[in-house]
Amino acid sequence: MKILVIGSTGMIGTAFAAESRARGFEVFGLARESAAARRAAIRDENLIFCDILDPDAIAETITKVKPDIIAHFAAQAFNGISWKMETLTHETNYLGTLNVLRAYRARAPRAKLLLACSSAEYGIVPKDEQPIKELRLLRPLTPYGVSKVGVEALGYQYFINYKLPIFLPRLFIHVGTGHPPVTMIQNFARELALIKKDRQKPVIRVGRLDTARDFIDVRDGVCAMHLLLEKGKAGEPVNVCTGSAYSGKQVLNMLMKISGVRAKIMEDKELLRPSDEMLLLGDNTIIKKLGWKQEYSLEETLREVYADWLNRI
Repeated sequence: MKILVIGSTGMIGTAFAAESRARGFEVFGLARESAAARRAAIRDENLIFCDILDPDAIAETITKVKPDIIAHFAAQAFNGISWKMETLTHETNYLGTLNVLRAYRARAPRAKLLLACSSAEYGIVPKDEQPIKELRLLRPLTPYGVSKVGVEALGYQYFINYKLPIFLPRLFIHVGTGHPPVTMIQNFARELALIKKDRQKPVIRVGRLDTARDFIDVRDGVCAMHLLLEKGKAGEPVNVCTGSAYSGKQVLNMLMKISGVRAKIMEDKELLRPSDEMLLLGDNTIIKKLGWKQEYSLEETLREVYADWLNRI
């Protein structure tokens, strides 16, 4: 069977492609020409360059590959960046997904489509209503979260109107190696690695440390998504999460313990957002009923991320 991974050079796309190959699928990847060259999981002849904002190129790619499964991860995927690049975020995420859906419906309607949605869709949820269940009202705070509500709504529209097998995983924060330093965990790990190698003064700039998130190892996440494709219900949003949450302060303390580095913590107003969810903790009952089990603890994941940054800098 053939899988087309759209956004195959991103962290989640790379991990999904690797897991797909391990499961015996023939994997094809789609990426922008300018994307990072993380291609180990995809053979060069199976890597196709085009932009999801080019509808003709997307349609031609799907026609050429004739996939049995399409996994769509291409996006402007960062909450923080979305405040500064609001138009780009909406164009890439919403219009790009619309192009994918139109091409999918016209060229490969029998294929299954996995459409990456996000926990950022939930917005502020009172503590007494957490862990968050999938039926919770969506009230996103960030431009990225708003764009992902649009992505999910498009997927549901195509599922309900055209009877297409579209799967809607709501991804909580996925963490893994090879990621750019544009998230809290990656920034902390990178700065600690720089301090360890005497390339930065022992000072770490931070935003808020009191907010907490449900972090999941990307390898656990892609296994959950494969289970969803195999056993889940099309058209049904499903949280992909661990059911545990950690604050920024807890994450930073864990990384400092792992690295053996002590540093002065300084709040940087430039890293503060206009608004922020205090807690995003997911209910993973549905995915666990499909047979999913967490394999990697947050500490194990952080150890690998820190080691990765020691090698990268």
